[in-house]
Amino acid sequence: MSRKVLLVGDGAVGSTFANDLLQNTNVDELIIADVVKKRPVGDAMDLEDINPFMGETNIHSGEYSDAKDADVVVITAGVPRKPGETRLDLVNKNVKILKSIVKPVVDSGFKGVFVVSANPVDILTTLTQKLSGFPKNRVIGTGTSLDSARLRVELAKKLNVPVAAVNSMVLGEHGDTSFENFDESRVNNKPLRNYKEIDDDVLNNIETDVRKKGGKIIANKGATFYGVAMMLTQIVSAILDNRSIVLPLSAPINGEYGIKHELYLGTPTAIDGNGISHVIETNLSDIEKEKMLNSANKMQEVLDGIDLN
Repeated sequence: MSRKVLLVGDGAVGSTFANDLLQNTNVDELIIADVVKKRPVGDAMDLEDINPFMGETNIHSGEYSDAKDADVVVITAGVPRKPGETRLDLVNKNVKILKSIVKPVVDSGFKGVFVVSANPVDILTTLTQKLSGFPKNRVIGTGTSLDSARLRVELAKKLNVPVAAVNSMVLGEHGDTSFENFDESRVNNKPLRNYKEIDDDVLNNIETDVRKKGGKIIANKGATFYGVAMMLTQIVSAILDNRSIVLPLSAPINGEYGIKHELYLGTPTAIDGNGISHVIETNLSDIEKEKMLNSANKMQEVLDGIDLN
């Protein structure tokens, strides 16, 4: 069978993801769609120049109708939040964009997996599932995977260890109500809080650095895209290769953590060729459980204010 991916949104994240994907797994066909029609044409021409080094991929611009026999549709399209704009303002703008994408993709006969990275990602992943009517396992968001990568980098720097030695995650919303699972974090299989370099002040500073890193990157270069593009590559390559991996992603909550809302939220998630194979309810301290519930409640408040009609 052909391994086919449709990318919707050819901005910095989308184009970087396309480049990363082609260099990390075999893809037979990559179609790029964007409201700016000329950009995918140029990107496809540019990307095909790596074929002699990475293998044969049919790369071209296209439309949502090309999703009909795709394995994965990746949605990076959306507008960023502007200064002074509320989260709901941003949501309402991006919901309009999302509706214009999901319906024609579904109408094409698409039977694969949606992967969403547009922000606010937990909200838009929840809405992609509602708009598409797809089984929840076939809709995935990048969630807190980027936040968790940044956390691991900061902890590795602080403790002077390889990033691979750090097992720590950011959970909940990819946004204001996210939180670090410091109480369960381990470094070189040793509890994080057992390290003499670590105390509450240090952890608070690390948490602040993780939260502010995106803003600092944007202030210096205008956008962040390398990390999330690689996260998308990890997700899509696992689906194409039917390879089981676990990442903290936007996943459908069904009573986990005592959450009563039906929504997507950042939690450890196992994925494979069918999308989400299972959601992992990781151990949390009582304080962290309260933070997870708070995150879900805040997400639901936003969802309650959205009109999908």
